[in-house]
Amino acid sequence: MTNRKPKIVVLDIETAPVTGQVWGLFKQSLGLEQIVNDQSILSYAAKTVGKSGVRYESVEANGVGKYSDDRALCEKLWHEINDADFIVAHNGKKFDMRKIYARFIFHGFLPPSPVQVIDTLLEIRAVAAFTSAKLAFLTEKLTEEKKMAHAQFPGFTLWKECLLGNRKAWAEMRKYNKQDVISLEELYLKTRAWYVGHPSVAVYLNNETPTCPCCGGTDMTAAGFHHTRVNTYDRYVCEDCGRFARGRFTVRTLAQRRSTVV
Repeated sequence: MTNRKPKIVVLDIETAPVTGQVWGLFKQSLGLEQIVNDQSILSYAAKTVGKSGVRYESVEANGVGKYSDDRALCEKLWHEINDADFIVAHNGKKFDMRKIYARFIFHGFLPPSPVQVIDTLLEIRAVAAFTSAKLAFLTEKLTEEKKMAHAQFPGFTLWKECLLGNRKAWAEMRKYNKQDVISLEELYLKTRAWYVGHPSVAVYLNNETPTCPCCGGTDMTAAGFHHTRVNTYDRYVCEDCGRFARGRFTVRTLAQRRSTVV
């Protein structure tokens, strides 16, 4: 049984594109036999929420033509995930985690310890209709730390130049990848109280007083009652992050519950 806050890791990966041979530019369908280079992970950045420093790894040292060999990088990434309780990633459930697990399986790794993924893209979309749910848009509107634009190597040029071994491009990739997790951490902390699917922090702490399931704060103020179709529960609001929560046990008597019809 734990008695600590869960380790929450903000994670972002950058992947190499699938390259192939085609006969045109418009509406091409790439067959398996046309693939020249398959997907791989070029770099990742990870940051523990509430801790200083960003951990960054890349395949730059492999040299041109060997960037698809991401085994050593994946070993370190495996430990990042294995040691985490929660992973925060923007579009993490559909993209980052599935790409990562594909590479783990490819390299013959055993599964890391099960981890709960907090996908900021899905959580924000579930409650709010921003003009765009892209990280660049959300951080521009909501955070001090912004997602970094590709200054010297715009758009796909950054990936192209990295694959060609351009050291300046790799330096920009490093800054770009690291800034993504810094801005994402701020976005997560500012919006997490809204997340319907946020896993419970409180169950890791095992406090004997009401504890916020979102941030683990213990400054919980009574805020009326939470009503379902058949029961009523005490309701609380966290004075630290603003999250509403309810007790697990009904405040209605047995006789009151028995007399309820639906």
